[in-house]
Amino acid sequence: MVFAATVLLASAIAPAAAFPPYRSTDADTAPPWTLETRLGLVRVERESSETSYESPLFRGNFGLPGHVEILTEFSHQPETGERDLAAGFKWVPYFDSVSAGIETLALLPTLGSSGVGVESLFLSTFRSDPLSFHVNAGGFYDPRPAEAEHGWKAGAIVEFRVLRLRPGVEVFAKGIDSEKTLLIAGPGLIVDFGGFDVRVGFHCGLTREAPDLVSSVWVTTAIPLGGGGTVRTPEPSE
Repeated sequence: MVFAATVLLASAIAPAAAFPPYRSTDADTAPPWTLETRLGLVRVERESSETSYESPLFRGNFGLPGHVEILTEFSHQPETGERDLAAGFKWVPYFDSVSAGIETLALLPTLGSSGVGVESLFLSTFRSDPLSFHVNAGGFYDPRPAEAEHGWKAGAIVEFRVLRLRPGVEVFAKGIDSEKTLLIAGPGLIVDFGGFDVRVGFHCGLTREAPDLVSSVWVTTAIPLGGGGTVRTPEPSE
């Protein structure tokens, strides 16, 4: 019931950061029958002399047995009314100190757009406590803009865990129609408060197509639905 309500909420509003506060993601999934909620309070983007923001942003992950995860994502831009929505799955068949899997999303139409796109990524995570290294790459096709877009995206994150803090650094790249290449990089920080965590990220543009600065703030938690009923804070690689 809770998960169904979450999916309906997402369909009414819209993808966010894959692994907040980063644009890349990891080769890990929520535990079976656990709902992970990631609420983006705001994401601010600065380009030249213009500033835009998105709020709210959301990512809901529901874990299934076999390291499978059902995903929903949305974002909303209040100034323009634009919304973005996606749903799909993540599967990590190889899970150990080195994990590997795939994530595939359907890019869904919202008001003012039509067509369904697809994005698929290969995921890998390398763990050597207290370090985690996440790498992913893949392609996408999106018919929803006025001119359909296709291209590739790739990213890498290095995280270091110390007590309740998880500082990290990300490099993320996205190529569109073999012409535009967006490259950003910057730090992120996840602070564990027990029943929830707070995540902040700052990215600077490294190419002409990239925004000058992107920053975001998230609050996340995990709710077991298959028994126990205790809120769980996501583990280091989530």
